[in-house]
Amino acid sequence: MAELESLETAAEHERILREIESTDTACIGPTLRSVYDGEEHGRFMEKLEARIRNHDREIEKMCNFHYQGFVDSITELLKVRGEAQKLKNQVTDTNRKLQNEGKELIIAMEELKQCRLQQRNISATVDKLTLCLPVLEMYSKLREQMKSKRHYPALKTLEHLEHTYLPQVSHYRFCKIMVDNIPKLREEIKEVSMSDLKDFLESIRKHSDKIGETAMKQAQQQRNLDNIVSQHPRISGGKKSKKEVCASSDLEVKNTSPMSEQDSGILDVEDEDEDEEVPGAQDLVDFSPVYRCLHIYSVLGARETFENYYRKQRRKQARLVLQPPSNMHETLDGYRKYFNQIVGFFVVEDHILHTTQGLVNRAYIDELWEMALSKTIAALRTHSSYCSDPSLVLDLKNLIVLFADTLQGYGFPVNQLFDMLLEIQDQYSETLLKKWSGVFRNILDSDNYSPIPVANEEVYKKIVGQFPFQDAELEKQPFPKKFPFSEFVPKVYNQIKEFIYACLKFSEDLHLSSTEVDDMIRKSTNLLLTRTLSNCLQNVIKRKNVGLTELVQIIINTTHLEKSCKFLEEFITNITNVLPETVHTTKLYGTTTFKDARHAAEEEIYTNLNQKIDQFLQLADYDWMAMEPGSKASDYLVDLIGFLRSTFAVFTHLPGDVDVHSTMSGKVAQTACMSACKHLSTSLMQLLLEAEVRQLTLGALQQFNLDVEECER
Repeated sequence: MAELESLETAAEHERILREIESTDTACIGPTLRSVYDGEEHGRFMEKLEARIRNHDREIEKMCNFHYQGFVDSITELLKVRGEAQKLKNQVTDTNRKLQNEGKELIIAMEELKQCRLQQRNISATVDKLTLCLPVLEMYSKLREQMKSKRHYPALKTLEHLEHTYLPQVSHYRFCKIMVDNIPKLREEIKEVSMSDLKDFLESIRKHSDKIGETAMKQAQQQRNLDNIVSQHPRISGGKKSKKEVCASSDLEVKNTSPMSEQDSGILDVEDEDEDEEVPGAQDLVDFSPVYRCLHIYSVLGARETFENYYRKQRRKQARLVLQPPSNMHETLDGYRKYFNQIVGFFVVEDHILHTTQGLVNRAYIDELWEMALSKTIAALRTHSSYCSDPSLVLDLKNLIVLFADTLQGYGFPVNQLFDMLLEIQDQYSETLLKKWSGVFRNILDSDNYSPIPVANEEVYKKIVGQFPFQDAELEKQPFPKKFPFSEFVPKVYNQIKEFIYACLKFSEDLHLSSTEVDDMIRKSTNLLLTRTLSNCLQNVIKRKNVGLTELVQIIINTTHLEKSCKFLEEFITNITNVLPETVHTTKLYGTTTFKDARHAAEEEIYTNLNQKIDQFLQLADYDWMAMEPGSKASDYLVDLIGFLRSTFAVFTHLPGDVDVHSTMSGKVAQTACMSACKHLSTSLMQLLLEAEVRQLTLGALQQFNLDVEECER
């Protein structure tokens, strides 16, 4: 058993030795480990030493066998060393010569290398600059545009710079600086454009007056052109517009009324430069700041902010424009400036509406116009109520019409303005009535209440031309002769016609129908007759110092004025072209006015006669205790009867419908005589029945009887 184990161990040691001989030294570790892991380490070392000695003997044998060859090889090597030394020397010499010869080439090569490097760097630099230069150029262009205040192009340049050029060179430091500056530049553009907009808003606020004045001049020129076209329908051809028809009818009315030169034309400012070309209202304003700012805010995504700001500021300006000055009613220029500012404001807004997309819309414009219309009408109602001069009211009406026509030309509804003009027409009528009240008072106060003497045919025709009077008997009489009425008759008649003309002036350009104009004139004329003229006549009749002769002449005058009413009717019909037979035509009440005045004059005559009788009776001094009567009637009664005789002689001049000296004079004279006799008899009876008369003598009664008999005769 022990032998078997030693044989196995020897075989294992042999295997390990073979592995050590044949295995790479890097892999010998595991083999040696197996030796140290076993228990036969000493025997293996003995085996290994025996193997080493065996190999040494083999090496020695081999060396002894090859020794001569080794010596020969050494000898050959020594020879080769000498040759190699020679070769080395040659190579060294050749190298030295080559080095000497190649120094210039090396220098040239270094220079070439450096040039190639520089060329490559230059090429890279050019490529980089090619990318950077457009960026720098765009940035320079941006700065130049900002400097020259071309903000919208600057914003476009900024957009190109940010999205097209900077991404290509974003790794450069200067590009990062530019990128950081872009929000600042945008904000700067935004602020500068907003500043320009504020300047624009301030400018148009200051120049609204001029813009409106220009727009109203254009409207006046257009109206004048329409009038010219309406005068020459053959030239215009085709159908007329509503506005042309109105202008034509207004022109016909104007041609029938003898206006004075100062009343023709609407406003002085329109008449001055009528033939000159008026520039467009929009030509006076540079709207580019609005467009630029709108585009800039749109590009920046802040359009809504801009729209809200613009509308808010314009609303504020509208409220300022619509605030009338406190003294506006004093002069026409105050109203003109007020209207010019309003027109200027809405001309600008209308232009903005049609030249921008959505900055303002129709609803916004309509809202502003509704506010402006209500405030304007309220201001006009307030301030026009202070006007007491009809000429100023008429000029104001013409100015309002021009104001309305101007804004209507821009598409704004103006019906409320024309409705308000009808209200002002009532006020105009009142101012006319006040003015004509003064005119009538002056005429009546300055009249001499005597028939108008006529010395020749020329004067006669002049008066007949002023007042419609025809009398065949008077025409047959030789000169000099007298009209039955005094001077206030033709003067009052002509002033009534002037009043009608004044009413007609107000109705022009109000787009009223002929019937409406006729109705308006007739109502105003009726007020003139029944209120103004009637009051003036009544005041004259009721004056304390008016004489019977004057009252008689007033009766004569009112009779002739009453007859002239039909001519006033014809006059109104001629200027309005509305026949009096029309269903809704208002009738003139002049006949009633003059009848009432005549009756008042007659009553005043009766009252004055009775007062005169009372004055004479105050002179009566009866001696109720006289024993004997006098031989004649009392002196006071003789004087009274003489006064009554001379007074009734005046009534022979009263006119009548059939016979001037009989019917009318007889009626008034009879009534006056009856009134005087009745009053005299009543007064005489009162003398007898006075409480102071307690005793009467027969002589006193006989004297009283003489006086009564004198009255009977």
